Amino acid sequence: MPLKELHSPSELHQFMTANANCVVTFSAHWCGPCKASRPALEQVAASSPIPMAIVHEDALEGDLGAYRVNAFPTHIYYESGSEMDRIVGANIAAVQALVSNKKSALPETGGQRLGSGSSGGVSRLLAASPSKPAPVPEQAEATAPDTEDDKMDIDEPAEKPVDDPVSKLDPDLLKTLTEEMGFSLLRAQKGLLYGNGSTVESAVEWLMQHQEDDDIDEPIPAGGLKAQSYKCNECGKILSNLANLELHANKTGHSDFEESTQSAVPLTAEEKANKIAEIKDLLKAKRREREEIEKAEEVTRELQRRNMGKEMHKTREQLDAEQRKREIALRKKEKEDFKRERARIKAQLEKDKLERAANKGKLSSKLGIDGYTPDAIQYDVELGGVHGTDDEEQKKKKLKASAAKIDEYIAKVSAYRAGGDGGKCLKVLKAYVGNLANNPNDPKFRSINMENNAYKTRVKPFVGAKNLLLAVGFSQEKDSEGIDHLVMNDEPNMNLLAETTAKLEKAIVAYG
Repeated sequence: MPLKELHSPSELHQFMTANANCVVTFSAHWCGPCKASRPALEQVAASSPIPMAIVHEDALEGDLGAYRVNAFPTHIYYESGSEMDRIVGANIAAVQALVSNKKSALPETGGQRLGSGSSGGVSRLLAASPSKPAPVPEQAEATAPDTEDDKMDIDEPAEKPVDDPVSKLDPDLLKTLTEEMGFSLLRAQKGLLYGNGSTVESAVEWLMQHQEDDDIDEPIPAGGLKAQSYKCNECGKILSNLANLELHANKTGHSDFEESTQSAVPLTAEEKANKIAEIKDLLKAKRREREEIEKAEEVTRELQRRNMGKEMHKTREQLDAEQRKREIALRKKEKEDFKRERARIKAQLEKDKLERAANKGKLSSKLGIDGYTPDAIQYDVELGGVHGTDDEEQKKKKLKASAAKIDEYIAKVSAYRAGGDGGKCLKVLKAYVGNLANNPNDPKFRSINMENNAYKTRVKPFVGAKNLLLAVGFSQEKDSEGIDHLVMNDEPNMNLLAETTAKLEKAIVAYG
């Protein structure tokens, strides 16, 4: 059956509850031996008679300690939820033996647990309890079953013999430690086995560090060597525990680790002082680097601020310059308009002077509210101061307005430059005359209400405007309500209307 991957503590609990006999492999993503042995482990699971599962340490959150796992990979065999045996390390052959022959791997009469080897080739056997004597041959023969397969199971040894590293220790070194230095044989053997190197100095150093340990006088486990630390295969650094291993993996990104029998030597006081000084120097260098970066960033920000201020000042100056240009142009236009108006008034005064001289001191013009208007429209003013009938007055007015003077009337209206009033009057006159020229039979274009606001504000105040309308054929009349109108009673002169419309259009263009 395939190797099942579990992703949470609840899935692990369900797996162990659903399977009375099972093997659970505790692994880690950063563990190099775990990743290297994963394909072989999957092959073992595919042919295993009992279910097998794998769970990674990050999936167990804080429950890893409940399973007493302190190294990766760790393979634990459970029966009815109880741990029966475990294999620490990437010893796939031992896992294969465990799942293939549970009776041989787990003898009921005691024995040793199956060992494990690290990815670096160091094998280690964890002792559960001292081995009991094996049954005598007579007992084995008496209980031997009849089948050949069972005979093979009985004759096959439960475990392969494990080399005893104690036997490989140098007798001279043991003699030096025991006879000359006074250490017990057990402690001398442990010092040579667990010390950093098979020398008297390393053994003594290890013994001085571990002489107060509770298990210092306990027998050496079968297999002799015991993992003391973890080693990074990528940089060779020795790490004392899993926490330091994880810290190293997160810091460097290394992922290839193995168990090591070499213990991590604690730093001496001098080494600690040097290490602290080194760390302080590193922190100072980092601080200086950060300060330099911040200083450079501050300079960059200041330059940006100054450039932005310069750009804003430049933009403000451009806006102010444009505003000053507009104001200067407006003042210049006002001065020019004032000069033209003053010249017009002077010319008018000179004309009045000449007129008085020719008429024995009399002036036919009238002073209006907008200054001298020598040909001002004589609204409701009797000619020559003589009161006559309406018909006589109309005849006099008709005689005064002549088609030959249309150009003169247009020139007088065009002379009003202030505020563009003359141009507005010309446009209204063009509308009156043009509408009549285009629609001579339409009654609404044949009559102009003199009380209309457009007429009163755009035509009536300007000299020559009313005379132009009278010259093209309009006559002034009152309606039934007594309101004055300019009415086209006769058949309009279409040629005159067309010519006057054209002249008004040219005057409007020239007026600008």
